[in-house]
Amino acid sequence: MNSTPQPDEEQSGEPSSARAGGIVGRLDRYFHVRERGSTFPREIRGGLATFFAMAYIIVLNPLIIGTAEDMNGDTLGIARVAATTALVGGVISILMGAVSRYPFAIAAGMGLNVIVAYSLAPQMTWADAMGLIILEGVVLLLLVLTGFRTAVFRAIPPELKSAIAVGVGMFLTLVGFVNAGFIRRVPDAADSTVPVQLGSGSLSGWPILVFVLGLILTIALIVNRVRGAMLIGIAVATVVAIVIESIARIGPMDDGQGEVNPEGWSLTVPSLPTSLGDVVSLPDFSLIGQFSLFGSFANAGTIAVILLLFTLLLADFFDTMGTMVGVAGQAGLLDEKGNVPRAREVLIVDSLGTIAGGAALASVNTVFAESAAGVGEGARTGIAPIVTGALFLVATLFSPLVELVPFEAATPVLIIVGFMMVTQITRIPFSDYAIGIPAFLTIVMMPFSYSIANGIGVGFISYAVIKVAQGRVREIHPLLWIVAAAFAVHFALGPIEQLLGL
Repeated sequence: MNSTPQPDEEQSGEPSSARAGGIVGRLDRYFHVRERGSTFPREIRGGLATFFAMAYIIVLNPLIIGTAEDMNGDTLGIARVAATTALVGGVISILMGAVSRYPFAIAAGMGLNVIVAYSLAPQMTWADAMGLIILEGVVLLLLVLTGFRTAVFRAIPPELKSAIAVGVGMFLTLVGFVNAGFIRRVPDAADSTVPVQLGSGSLSGWPILVFVLGLILTIALIVNRVRGAMLIGIAVATVVAIVIESIARIGPMDDGQGEVNPEGWSLTVPSLPTSLGDVVSLPDFSLIGQFSLFGSFANAGTIAVILLLFTLLLADFFDTMGTMVGVAGQAGLLDEKGNVPRAREVLIVDSLGTIAGGAALASVNTVFAESAAGVGEGARTGIAPIVTGALFLVATLFSPLVELVPFEAATPVLIIVGFMMVTQITRIPFSDYAIGIPAFLTIVMMPFSYSIANGIGVGFISYAVIKVAQGRVREIHPLLWIVAAAFAVHFALGPIEQLLGL
C-alpha cells in the first residue's frame, strides 16, 4: 500500500485531512482516506488515471453494440450508444464509490458486450436482448441479497484468489498490447499455428512509436516514484500523438469503408477540435427505456433464452469477482483470508449496473479491471470512482475531447498495472501441485482465451478434479462443487445445444 506521507503530514504526524473539520474531515472518515494510507490528491489523480485508462469504452462499446444487427437487421446507432455508455458508466461509478467506498469504476464490460451483440441480438430484437440483460441483473441482485454470491467468493481458496489477480494482470497486459497494435493477430491466410505476433512481423508506424515512447516514459516515471506518473505518461503521449497526426496525416487503421492501413491509429485518431461544435454537443438519450423484459422468450424460445441467460450470468458473475479480487489485492485492501471486506455493497452496485445497462441499452455494466490504473496512482477509496464517474458524465457532453486520447497513448498504463498485479504470484505455493496446477491454469487461460471468466472456470474445475484424484474430496467447499459443475455445463453448451436440437 502506498502510504508515503505528504510534506504537511510529516510535520504534524497525521494527514491534514484528518485535522480538518467540516466536510473534508467527514469525507476523510467516511471514505477511510487516512486509514488506507491515501490522500485526497492521490484519489483525484487515481480517478483521472482510471478514466483515461477506460475511456476507450465510450468509443469501442458503440462500435460493437451500436453497429451489430438484431434478428430484424436493426442497429442501435453509434452516437446513441455512446451517450448511454457514458451516462450509465458515470452514474453507476459514482454510486459504486459512494456506497462501497472502494476504488472500483464501472462501465460497459468488454467481452460481455460481444456476447450481447453476436449471441443475443441475432436471435431476438435489441429490445428483447436488453430485457434479458435486465433479468440477468435482477438474478445477480437476488444472489447477492441471499448471500449466495458472497458465500461463493469466500469459498475460494486464498491461493486461487491470488492466481485470479495474477491472471487479470496478464489479461490486462495483453489487452494493452493488442489495443495499441503492438501485438496483432496473424492473418488466417498465413496458415500459421501462431495466433499472434509482434506487429506485422516487426514494429512499424508512428502509432506504435507513440505507444513505445509512452511506455518508456511511464516506466521511467514509475521507477523514480514520480507522483502522477501514469497520468503524465498518458498526457505526454497524447500530445506527441496529436503533433504526429497533424504533420503526418496518418489516419485510422480501418476507415470503415473496407480500406485498411496497418500503420494507422487503432481506434481513435488524435486531433484537436477545430470549432465549438466539435467540443460540445447535446447527447442523445433516446435509447433509455426501449427494452422488452420478456420478449426474448417469444422470439428465441424458453430453453434457448435460459441457456443464453446462464452464459451471461456466469460470465458477469465471475468477471466481477476476478476483477474485484485483482484490483483490491493490488490496493492492499484484502483481509487475511483474501476476501474483500464489505463485498456485499460492491456486488449490489455491480448488479444494479447490469440492470441500468440493460435499461439504457448500453449492454452489461460491470467493475472494470482498468480500475487498477487508479490504484497504481495511489487510489484506495471510493473517491476515485466518483471522480471517474463525474468525468464520464462530462464526457456525454464533450465526447470529441474524450476521443482525443488514442489507444496508443493510454494503453501503456495497462502494461504497468499488469506488472503490478502479477507481483502477487509470490503468494502461490507452486511446489504444491494440488494448488499450483489450478493456479497456473487460471493464470494462463485468462490472456490465452481473452476472458477472465474462462480462466476462473478452468481453475475451479481443475482444482476439483485434482482433489478428487488425490482422495481429498472433503477439502472441496460444497459451493465450489456447484460452481465447478456450472462452469462444466457452460463449457459444454455447444454439445448440449446440439443434443437439444437448438
